[in-house]
Amino acid sequence: MSITRLIEGWLWHPRWLGLPALPRAGLVLVRYLYALLRDVVLGPLTLHAMGLVYVTLLSMVPLLAVSFSVVKAFGFHHQLEPLLFGFLEPLGDRGAELTAKVLAFVDNAQSGVLAGVGLLFLFITALSMASQMEGSFNRIWHVEQPRSIGRRVTEYLSVILVGPVVMVTTMTLIAGLRSNTLVQTLGDSPLGIISGMRGEILPYVLVCLGFSLVYWFVPNTRVRARSALAGGLLGGMMWAATGVLFASFVVNAAATISIYATFAIVISALFWLYLSWLMLLIGAQFAFYVQHPDYLRVGYRPAITGTGQEEATALAVMVLVAQAFRTGERALTPADISARTALPGLALGPVIGRLEAARLLVRTGTEGLLLQHDPQSLPLADIIRAVRQPKATDIGEEVRWPVPIGRLAVELDAAMDDRLAGRSLADLANAQEQDPS
Repeated sequence: MSITRLIEGWLWHPRWLGLPALPRAGLVLVRYLYALLRDVVLGPLTLHAMGLVYVTLLSMVPLLAVSFSVVKAFGFHHQLEPLLFGFLEPLGDRGAELTAKVLAFVDNAQSGVLAGVGLLFLFITALSMASQMEGSFNRIWHVEQPRSIGRRVTEYLSVILVGPVVMVTTMTLIAGLRSNTLVQTLGDSPLGIISGMRGEILPYVLVCLGFSLVYWFVPNTRVRARSALAGGLLGGMMWAATGVLFASFVVNAAATISIYATFAIVISALFWLYLSWLMLLIGAQFAFYVQHPDYLRVGYRPAITGTGQEEATALAVMVLVAQAFRTGERALTPADISARTALPGLALGPVIGRLEAARLLVRTGTEGLLLQHDPQSLPLADIIRAVRQPKATDIGEEVRWPVPIGRLAVELDAAMDDRLAGRSLADLANAQEQDPS
C-alpha cells in the first residue's frame, strides 16, 4: 500500500466522526493542507504552471501592447509601468531592468504592428493565453467542455479591454489613499496610523480580490462566491508571502546568480513567473476543494466505483434531467444533481460522460444537461447499456473472448432486455413523481 493511501486511511478513518467541533475543525484543516501538498507533489499543478510560463513568454508583450493601447485612450498609459514593476519587484534591481526592457518591447510593438493584421495578431495571441489559462482551470475543476469560440472571443476581449482601465483606476485610488490630506493631518496619532494602514493593506486586499475574481470567472462552470473568495484569500496571501521570500532569496543569492551572467535576469524572471502561476493554481485548487470537499481524499485519482453504482447513478441522472424537462425547470448541472442526490462529483463525472457519448444527454454551454430523446421513447435498457458498454473504450473489437464468456454475455443482455421490456425513462420518471421520497 502506498504512503498516500496510508495517510488518507488515517485522515479519513471513521473513528474521527465523533470528534468535538474544535478538534474536527483542526482535522479538516489538516485534510485540506494534505490534499494541496499531495496535488503539488503528485498532481499536474506543477506541469500546468510550467505550461503557463511558456504561454506567458509568448503572450506578455502582445497582451501589454493591447493593454497600453486601451488605457492610452484614457491618458493613463504611463501608470501601467508601476503595475508591471510591482509584479516584478521580487526580482530586486533586476525587476526594474526587466520592466524597462519589456516596456521597450511594448513600445516597439505599438509603433510597429498595431494596425491591420498586426493588431489582429496581438489580439489572437492575447486570447490564446486566456484560453490556455481557462484550460488549466477547467482541468482543476474537472470541467471537460471549454467555452464556445463565440463566448471565448466576447468574454476574453471584454476582460482584456476593461481590465487595464480597472487596474489603473484602482492604482489611482490607492495612491489617493496614501496621499490623503486627512491622513497627513492626523500624522502619528493612533487614528492617523490606522487610516494610513489602509493604503498599505489595501494592495494586498486587492490582490486577494483579484485572485477571487479570476477563480470565479475563468472556469467554465458555476463557482460559488464563497469558494472563490476562500481560494483568493489563500492564493493572494501565498503569492505575497512568496514574493517576500523570493526577493530575500534574490538578494542573498546574488553571488550565486551572477554565475549565469547576463542570463541571470532571464532565469530569475522565469522562476518568479513559475512561482506566481503555481500560487494562482494552488488557490484555484483550494477553491475547488472548498466547493467540492468530496474530492479531498482522491484528488486527481480516479474514484473506485462498482458497476452497480454506475448503473444506478446513470438512471438517477436521467430521471432528474427528465423531471427538470417536464416541469420547465432550468437545465440541471452536474453540481445540481450532486446536491440533490449526495452523489460526489467524482462519481457523476464518468457516468455523465458515458451518457453523452451514447447520445442520451447533451451539455449546454453553461454545463446544463438536456435529454437528446423523448423520455417516452428512451428504453431503460439503453441507459444501462451506455454504462456497461461505453461507445469509446480502450480495447477494440479484435478481442477474442472465450466462447462460454461470449455466450454468457449474450444471455445476460437477453435477460436484461426481457426484464426491462417495454419500460422507458418516462415510466421511471412517473414513478419518481408519485413517490419522490
